[in-house]
Amino acid sequence: MTDDPDRADRAAAALAMALAARRPLAPLAPALAPADPTGAYAVQAALARRLGAFPPAGFKVGATAATMQLHLGIRSPAAGFMRRADLMPSGATTPFHVWINPGVECEIAFRLGADLPPGVHDHEALARAVAAVLPAIEIVENRYQGGVAIGTPMLIADRFFHAAAVLGQDAQGWTPERVAGRGLARLCGRMSVNGKAFGEGHGGDLLGHPLAVLRWLAASPVAAAFGGLRAGQVILCGSVTPPAWLSGPAEVEVAFEGLGTVTARFTP
Repeated sequence: MTDDPDRADRAAAALAMALAARRPLAPLAPALAPADPTGAYAVQAALARRLGAFPPAGFKVGATAATMQLHLGIRSPAAGFMRRADLMPSGATTPFHVWINPGVECEIAFRLGADLPPGVHDHEALARAVAAVLPAIEIVENRYQGGVAIGTPMLIADRFFHAAAVLGQDAQGWTPERVAGRGLARLCGRMSVNGKAFGEGHGGDLLGHPLAVLRWLAASPVAAAFGGLRAGQVILCGSVTPPAWLSGPAEVEVAFEGLGTVTARFTP
């Protein structure tokens, strides 16, 4: 898969058609389907080019918490690019019906202030690359025929459930020294749906520290496929709670101590 750019582009074309039609994604034919994560990220990069999102506005990283890996039945994180048009400010309101089996997640996000070339970076260098820390809600979709049985490479090729993100304000006072410290790991995040508590977790649930997520991303096949990470990109570090799958219109709030609050509304 990785040595056949034409195959990756044809797979990306199939994904783009499903996205444009807003229909659940069926498994690709064996001749097109990626066989492994590296091949899946090649498809993802081809999809970004087709959608005019190369370089992307950022990346989501999923399955960074043990609870999420257990929920999805996988053993390592996975990432997906994000389009600028899919990043919305806190208070965003969208009709529920435009989403395919939507869910929401409770996230810590970074906004990068410096480029990070593909490869391994130390903790302090990663902290210096973070311009801002902010709370976020990721909107995810279970848009796969057969659900997760479609296979991890297909989930990765299709950006690993990503649909959109709602971003809070940049939190104040998060210097590189503070970002590198244990404060981020101790942050408690809580999510409520329609005023009822859904779940909570801590920054330390995300690979031990949110910066460890950024370290994984910079050294990952997705960073290699996209030519590294760039200043201005937003990185979603993963959910500290399982996803809350929505069955109808809802009001969602995510609050992190020390970061602030972000809200989203899904209307009838």
